[in-house]
This record gives sequence, C-alpha cells and structure tokens, in this order.
Amino acid sequence: MTGNWLDRIIVVGDRVLIKPKSEDSKTPGGLFLPPGYEEKEVVQSGYVVKTGPGYPIPMPGEEPDEPWKPKKEPVNYIPLQAQPGDLAVFLKKGAIEIHFHDIKYYIVSQYSILLLERDEEEIN
Repeated sequence: MTGNWLDRIIVVGDRVLIKPKSEDSKTPGGLFLPPGYEEKEVVQSGYVVKTGPGYPIPMPGEEPDEPWKPKKEPVNYIPLQAQPGDLAVFLKKGAIEIHFHDIKYYIVSQYSILLLERDEEEIN
C-alpha cells in the first residue's frame, strides 16, 4: 500500500468516520475504572476524520423526449454539518466500531451525533 490509506477510503451517504478520543482509565477523583467500563457508556466522543457527501436528493428535471431511454438522474447532496477536525459527541449505540491498521474508528450516522465542537481558528 503506497500513499495515505485514509485518502482511499470513501465514506458513504450521511455517515462520518470518527477516531475516538483516548479514554482515561481514571476518574477525575482518581479512581481507576475497570476495563469494560467504557464499553457500557452511552455517549462517546472523538474527532471527525472523514465525512460522506451528505443526504442524497434527486434533482427535479425535465422529462426525457424519449421515454424508453433510461433516466440519468443527477444526484445532489445536502451536506453534513460535521467536518474533518471537529470534536463529535455521539451515541455509541448508533455507531459501528471498525479497526483499520490497528486503529479503532467508529462509523456514525449524522443523526447519532449529538454535538460538534469546531475550532474556527484552525479552519480559517
């Protein structure tokens, strides 16, 4: 595999690829959490790595002059709010855990994302 393997990944539709934040195994009060504790959490956070094109919507068009020919409907997308670099808080129940090159990622639909934190200075 040459080049950046992440550039070859295409996220489909309204889905977002998220790299989870490293979880601290200790609470703010200093208690160590058991290994399975994070798995029971309902909410997870991580950084958006890639996003899909958005929600597909068909373009209204003219009827073809020749109705027997197949229609070629161009597809437009309603873009997603999430952007690469955003910190996302999402419902873990709606996420699919995957591993690429020994790194854990989540594939999350836009509707499972509860909150996005964006650093506007990094974007501009």
